[in-house]
Amino acid sequence: MEEQKRQRLPRNPQPQEWLAAEHSLQYIADYKPFNFVDGEGVRCSIYVSGCLFNCPGCYNKAAQNFHYGQPYTPELEDQIMEDLSQSYVQGLTLLGGEPFLNTQVCLKLVHRLRKEFGHHKDIWSWSGYTWEELQKESADKLELLHNIDILVDGRFLLAQKDLTLQFRGSANQRIIDVPKSLDQGQVVLWDKLVH
Repeated sequence: MEEQKRQRLPRNPQPQEWLAAEHSLQYIADYKPFNFVDGEGVRCSIYVSGCLFNCPGCYNKAAQNFHYGQPYTPELEDQIMEDLSQSYVQGLTLLGGEPFLNTQVCLKLVHRLRKEFGHHKDIWSWSGYTWEELQKESADKLELLHNIDILVDGRFLLAQKDLTLQFRGSANQRIIDVPKSLDQGQVVLWDKLVH
């Protein structure tokens, strides 16, 4: 009976235990252009397929499967860039699934975005990894981290679920200003954080 009462928690990887090259099939669960919920302003949101954290209560459980959805294609990438070119679109959001387990797709996108738009469009990413965990991760994950502007970090914890939080599902998650954090060598929270 005691075991049934224990709450299941997300999986916790060791540094560099989960490598994108070993897991990602480069599938996309969904693409939502002109979206208002996945970060600040109007955004183009790409949901990659595959996540190993297996957070209980995950809002996108289907996207945990690396086989879910459709293969990433150059045509989809072109469509995303065309959608991002609209003046009212603030930026790109990477979600999933787990973007840092799909670096092949995410790095293609962020490099192309930076080439075509520079820093006129921002990049947000959600991740089950914490900032501290990412600092000990593989080169591809660090490269992705260094190319995004805002990271919403940490696994979703059902016991800390709070639907009133801005852009987060549980109280342990943080909205991190990546360039400022890298510059200062410590976590700097997003300066527009309301709650």
